[in-house]
Amino acid sequence: MVARKLSIILLTLMAAPALAQDKGPLVLAAASLQESMSAAADAWAARGHPRPVISFAASSALARQVQAGGKADLFASADEEWMDVLQRDGLLADRTRSAFLGNRLVVIAPAGQGGQVTTRTLGKTLSAGPLAMADTDSVPAGKYGKAALERLGAWSMVAPHVVRAESVRAALALVERGAAPYGIVYATDAKASPRVRVAGMFPIGSHPPISYPLARLKASTNPEAEGFRHFLLSTDGKVIFRRYGFSTK
Repeated sequence: MVARKLSIILLTLMAAPALAQDKGPLVLAAASLQESMSAAADAWAARGHPRPVISFAASSALARQVQAGGKADLFASADEEWMDVLQRDGLLADRTRSAFLGNRLVVIAPAGQGGQVTTRTLGKTLSAGPLAMADTDSVPAGKYGKAALERLGAWSMVAPHVVRAESVRAALALVERGAAPYGIVYATDAKASPRVRVAGMFPIGSHPPISYPLARLKASTNPEAEGFRHFLLSTDGKVIFRRYGFSTK
């Protein structure tokens, strides 16, 4: 009887490390990747791997979390600048950084409301009421949006009416709820919501190229992390992201 109990305890202890390794990697992903990254995680799990755990937020908030010592395995940012910050701090695993996605910047309005916004009418239209944007000082979508408005000569008119949101999805939500008649988000955000419509699209040259880099973090210890990173960059992974409106590199 005693020998049997000891055998059970021994088997349990031997199984513990295996169970720990069965946990999927923790991925910190820009808020705009919510649907696409979740679909990629599902596809990875369907291949017999533990499903990655994904935390979505503004790239700025996620990068600061890593800087503060937060543990994670992969980081997917909505701009190169926040990845640059982590690379300068020595927080990325060597030779794992890749630019893998692109996007477009659009003006949105509640579905069924408002007219079209052109570069000629941009300042006048967007300054007529609250304009929902991600924080223009730190969040990539907000920074891209501010750069475009400055380039098109509309920022000085629009700036007093901007409602700054903590992330691009928070800006999207303001327009969805009718709290703002217009917002500036990514084209993929607009595609993800049936409650808004695209009222205008910013010219590509009006702002820095929208580039999503991906990297494994130096502190990563999950053996699944590198495999999932390769999957996201693979042909099969790119098909998933294109389905949600992203361009791939």
